[in-house]
Amino acid sequence: MTRDDTFYAFFVARTSRSRARIRRIYVNKRWMKIYTLGICAVICGLLYGFYGLTQQARHLRIAHENQRLREENEKQRQELQNLNNRIDAVEGTSRKLAEISGVPEQNEASRGQGGPARPVDNIAQLEALELKTAKLERDLRMYEGFLRQHGMTPSIWPVMGKLESGVGGRRNPFGGRGYEYHEGQDIDAAWGTPVQVAATGRVTVAGWQRGYGNVVYVDHGSGLSTRYGHLSEIDVTVGQTVTRGQTIGLVGSTGRSTGPHLHYEVRINNQPVDPRRYLPGAEQ
Repeated sequence: MTRDDTFYAFFVARTSRSRARIRRIYVNKRWMKIYTLGICAVICGLLYGFYGLTQQARHLRIAHENQRLREENEKQRQELQNLNNRIDAVEGTSRKLAEISGVPEQNEASRGQGGPARPVDNIAQLEALELKTAKLERDLRMYEGFLRQHGMTPSIWPVMGKLESGVGGRRNPFGGRGYEYHEGQDIDAAWGTPVQVAATGRVTVAGWQRGYGNVVYVDHGSGLSTRYGHLSEIDVTVGQTVTRGQTIGLVGSTGRSTGPHLHYEVRINNQPVDPRRYLPGAEQ
């Protein structure tokens, strides 16, 4: 290839058996630069377009995946809501059946019962749970003394009333044939009776929970907590600090309950213990 001031000259040689030919091609220098720039621009445009298509496809995949996850979450939320509705319906039906089958009225025998409970298959399993609770109480006697010194131990009755079923084994209060392990103390009280927190602490749960109905959890520190179930009204909020004797709600019969009463729990490291030891004059 030779070059003058204006043109690029390209020589193309072609040979055959009989003769050889040489052809000279002239290309204007300015047009050569324009062609080169045009080709570069086209290549850059194609690369940019390909990149844009890949990014758009990626965004579409992400949007589709997000939509799928939202649909799955909504489906799971609806299934959970339907399950809770069915459970609430079963609890309400069980309560009505218990009343129809002969559970005494509040003014007659004052025997409101219920609350969360563990179903047990046999007496041996029931006895094992009771032994576990008793061992926990024995092991934590010294620990409880520390809590009493710091004012964190429940020391008053949340409501005054007759003690019904306590921690341990009992027959199903809804007319079932089997036994269950009750994790709290039922205290009989009239509907609307103010419920007082048994020790100073911080509210960690205030709302509806399966079995408890309207319930309040209070954390007293150092692993000690109390629970107040079946409330007809809740007067505290999560995160609120409450002091011993403060009203946190009203007695009701919400959740798994045969009639108005308070389901009261005392827990140490989330293990239920007998609340009667924390009710003055009630320990046996």
